[in-house]
Amino acid sequence: MANPMMDEKTFSWLGVWNEVMTLQGTVNKSILLIAITILSAIAVWSYAALFIPYILPIILFAFVFSLIISFKKETASYLSIPFAIIEWIVIGTISAFYETQFPGIVIQATSLTFATFGLMLFLYKTKVIQVTDKFRAIVAGATGAIMVVYLVSIIGSLTGWYNVPYIHDSGAIGIGISIFIVGIAAFNLALDFDLIDRGVQSKAPKFMERYASFGILITLVWLYIEILRLLWKMRR
Repeated sequence: MANPMMDEKTFSWLGVWNEVMTLQGTVNKSILLIAITILSAIAVWSYAALFIPYILPIILFAFVFSLIISFKKETASYLSIPFAIIEWIVIGTISAFYETQFPGIVIQATSLTFATFGLMLFLYKTKVIQVTDKFRAIVAGATGAIMVVYLVSIIGSLTGWYNVPYIHDSGAIGIGISIFIVGIAAFNLALDFDLIDRGVQSKAPKFMERYASFGILITLVWLYIEILRLLWKMRR
């Protein structure tokens, strides 16, 4: 799933606040949400079979849940942790499913996800990647298109209405699509870093730390799932 919360207008409004957003506060809250998600996913691993029949509705629910926070940013202060719990169901279930088919694939996907995170942070901080208006527009447009395709795919699978071709295939086209989506997910991290920087500079309200960390979590989860799917396709 893409990161629907982090758009160009997220920090465009200013105000006078008793407590403002800080980089350290955002980092701390991001680490907390990621840790909750990872540890909880490990805990649910043994029970993944119970959730597999309901995984698509759960993903759809998570998408709707994220949109609520997108339109009401201050709700991230108390909804981000419940959302992390939903994410661990998704991650734990999907991970266990792929691991049973190809042992070791989850460790590989996890390692590649955090390696990609570190690489994107390095490229952003060294200004190898510069987040310009054109860059934002291209990445946001591609992300939106992917979200629409996935939404159609989920609804189509649940209703039997339509199966989107190629995106689940392990052939050359399917692998190529996955590589493209992994790239877009990685570029979303650069947008997240940029928006956090702008939020700190503009002295956004304190609750935006939780909102920004929520956005980072969504991007990382999306990136992990796409890398996992890519490895699965390549092994097949």
